[in-house]
Amino acid sequence: MGADSHDRAGETEGTDVPQQAADLVILGGGSGGYACALRAAELGMSVVLVEKDKLGGTCLHRGCIPTKALLHAAEVADHARDGANVGVLSQLIGIDMAGVHSYKDGVVSRLYKGLQGLVKSRKIELVAGAGTFHAPDAVEVDGTVYTGRNVVLATGSYAKTLPDLEIGGRIVTSDQALTWDSVPQKVVILGGGVIGVEFASVYRSFGAEVTVVEALPRLVAGEDEFASKLLERAFRRRKITAKTGVRFTGAKQANDTVAVSLESGEELEADLLLVAVGRGPNTTGHGYEQAGLAMDRGFVTTDERLRTNLPGVYAVGDIVAGLQLAHRGFQQGIFVAEDIAGLEPAVIDEAGIPRVTYCDPEVASVGLTEAQARERHGEIETLTYDLGGNGKSQILQTSGAIKLVRAKDGPVVGIHMVGARVGELIGEAQLVYNWEAEPGDVAPLVHAHPTQNEALGEAHLALAGKPLHTHG
Repeated sequence: MGADSHDRAGETEGTDVPQQAADLVILGGGSGGYACALRAAELGMSVVLVEKDKLGGTCLHRGCIPTKALLHAAEVADHARDGANVGVLSQLIGIDMAGVHSYKDGVVSRLYKGLQGLVKSRKIELVAGAGTFHAPDAVEVDGTVYTGRNVVLATGSYAKTLPDLEIGGRIVTSDQALTWDSVPQKVVILGGGVIGVEFASVYRSFGAEVTVVEALPRLVAGEDEFASKLLERAFRRRKITAKTGVRFTGAKQANDTVAVSLESGEELEADLLLVAVGRGPNTTGHGYEQAGLAMDRGFVTTDERLRTNLPGVYAVGDIVAGLQLAHRGFQQGIFVAEDIAGLEPAVIDEAGIPRVTYCDPEVASVGLTEAQARERHGEIETLTYDLGGNGKSQILQTSGAIKLVRAKDGPVVGIHMVGARVGELIGEAQLVYNWEAEPGDVAPLVHAHPTQNEALGEAHLALAGKPLHTHG
């Protein structure tokens, strides 16, 4: 810990409010905040962790975990419906949403209890309440000031909406959709990013008629164009309608329906309008700007080591511009704890953070898109391996492909995958990218048969000039 941090620890002394001091005060107990707290405690720091809602934040309670539980229930529904395709005489009688929610909430509850026990076992002081950042070394909660040699801001994000579009009734965000008590017959989803396509997949599997409206030219626009095309093709097969390059102009509720108007003049009628236009940084109402914290479009400004403009103050997770992923915040929290402890951890490469969209089919990627690679490296090579040549993918009855992007005669700089369960392949893929492996480094590695993991090996074999199960 730097000397400047020690010198600042007494800045708020002399006030009349109760004070408690610690080595580290963390505002926000989501993925970034609690990971930072656990690692800091492991490194011998005294830690105060402030959370106004529930430990685990959006990811555990309203994001990653409950949505993936819904997606698993949707997968089970599809298997029941399609059992005859593999000789199993099953059928889908219906969806019991109360039962689905009971299953989902049970998963969340078990993880929540485990996390609470973990924090308690590390002797981290968990403070329940809304914290206000007052000074570089102070956070106030319900009249008590907690001072730290260092402060980490980790207040997460919120579900955004559009101007003049009021959330309520049959117009919901993902927060309300997670507790909706019935399966709508018709759903319009505003936004074709990660959240939008995941909910589109769930609702379709549950039997709803689904239309996705996206203003950008393609679904999952942050991914390589190859992935968008394969996903859009798969959605057409599943009879999910995707209206891309189309702007929303308004919505009106009447009785039990919502009328959704588009700029094209078209009007869509639905039982439910899900607004999935992304998430914004949760930085208002916490005293950030009043304390002199540098901000940009609502995000906290940091350097590559996640330091803000205020001495001893760091920011992690969704309040820092970049990928809004729980595992990004988690790793940033660990990084900051180690940085404060003087361990000098390596800076996190944003492109090296794996990305997975858990719709059916899944989309997974790490590294650069083809367009980004051309911009950064100039001359590149690409290779696409179709999952039609992979035995396990045929057993799973999934279509899709793996695309590799490499710098000319250099390392693999991008891996993009579409297909059932390809999210489970991202572990090896992120090692290939982050260790700057060339195709020839991966080609000799033995991949178990029959697995989808073999498809990664086959793709690298082909890019190394040794194609086996590929035509041409």
